[in-house]
Amino acid sequence: MTLRVAAAQAEAVAAHDTQGLAANAATAARLVRRAAGEGARVVVLPEAFLTGYDAAVFAGPLPGPGDLDAGWLDPLRTATAETGVVALVGTALDRGEVRTLSLLLAAPGRLEVAYDKQHLDGDERPFFTPGESGVTLDVDGHLLGLSICYDGCFGEHARTAADAGAIGYLASAAYFTGGEHRAELYYRARALDNGMYVAFAGLTGRCGSGQFIGASAVHDPEGRTLARLGTGEGVAVADLDPAVVEATRARHTMLADRRTSLGGVVRLAV
Repeated sequence: MTLRVAAAQAEAVAAHDTQGLAANAATAARLVRRAAGEGARVVVLPEAFLTGYDAAVFAGPLPGPGDLDAGWLDPLRTATAETGVVALVGTALDRGEVRTLSLLLAAPGRLEVAYDKQHLDGDERPFFTPGESGVTLDVDGHLLGLSICYDGCFGEHARTAADAGAIGYLASAAYFTGGEHRAELYYRARALDNGMYVAFAGLTGRCGSGQFIGASAVHDPEGRTLARLGTGEGVAVADLDPAVVEATRARHTMLADRRTSLGGVVRLAV
């Protein structure tokens, strides 16, 4: 049985107040409904989408886990309840003693923190604390690894998800203008390295002081691109097929052939 997944993108406002949060939640709900209209069971949205990805926002008041019952999230709750879609939505969170860049899991009857970003880029470190563990999400028996932006630059992050049984890797991201080549290369490589699907959801347009590239895409287990967006709002949709993952891993055995240790490094001089 296949699983239809969507990588969604749109502009987010820099949410300095509840009005901004509500605007982004309404956009997220619109993307969930658009993904549902394309037959998707799962949709991943960009990094920090609910708060906006902006240093000035990160330095100010942020929502916390206790705010997940707030009315500004009602459009997202309603969209998942009415469509049955499982949504992963990026947000910055104030956890009290620490702040995190996180993914919320929004599904019928559920809205909770699912994953905290484990690799922080340089500009994020003054504001946030890295997460302590990876996460796989089971949707209808299909395991999906969760990741946020810089996580996907580290081969071992996706490999850990694959070792845990994931057939797909959901990457919630925000790449600034100029990052097009890296966004393309990293996530196709993660697919090829591990013989699994990768769905990359990129923030697009202007948010606060930043300009973002979008470029959301879904790649197959050999790194071939199945669906891709440019800079406009939309969803990239593809079916994840466990049989294709199994056949790819049987044909290209890098996942199984990896050695747990390569020993030391010998230095030669001439």
